[in-house]
Amino acid sequence: MEPWHTGELLGFDFETTGIDRCSDVPVSFALIRSVKGEIIEQIVGLVDPARDIPAEATAIHGITTERARSEGQPLGDALEMIADVLAEAARRAVPVVGMNVGFDLSILHHQLERLSGGGLIGRNWRGPVLDVLVLDRNLDRWRPGKRRLDALCAHYGVDASNSHDAGADATATLAVLDALCRCYPSLCAMDLEALCAHQARWHREWALSYDAWRARNALSRLEPDEFCWPLAGYDLFGDAMHEERLVALA
Repeated sequence: MEPWHTGELLGFDFETTGIDRCSDVPVSFALIRSVKGEIIEQIVGLVDPARDIPAEATAIHGITTERARSEGQPLGDALEMIADVLAEAARRAVPVVGMNVGFDLSILHHQLERLSGGGLIGRNWRGPVLDVLVLDRNLDRWRPGKRRLDALCAHYGVDASNSHDAGADATATLAVLDALCRCYPSLCAMDLEALCAHQARWHREWALSYDAWRARNALSRLEPDEFCWPLAGYDLFGDAMHEERLVALA
């Protein structure tokens, strides 16, 4: 079999009403198919979130309530279409690629549960998933500075123009993954099943460390489901609810 990075990849991104993965909803989406760095299909669109978009969110992505209502797809229709695309990718073992993609996938899952029941899990979705934040954070863990998408683009020499546009961000994320593969050839030699399990573990290790830092600084602790990747609260790729997490929370 050819290495996964030479096959099809599916870039995925949401812009949303806020940062709560359990209650906020998308206002735009992008699904970008690529093969060997070449984009072969783009599915992008606006979503009517059926609620007002907070001014703070509009200030980031530029999408107003009025525009979303007049140009956006109904929320349920958009979510079902996106879930169908992800399910088809999973059937063909095409990796979903994103930046902090657990946020986007968790929003999709929770909103599907609310609107029609079952969520992604009920649709038998199990990845594979490649998260450039999780990968970069592990492969170059001691690098100082921020790990937002614009920072990763600057570090890896990727064009980050038009940031906070779902299509542009999904495309940039695919380019960051390509740069990671060039910087770390061993990454491409791993099979996807093993790589997904590693990412779940790497995320858990980071969450434990970050939670401990928050505790030392008298900040609120992480929620239990934040230790799981790529779906909040679900252990898809290994023992994400490890007993060391219980020790850390004691």
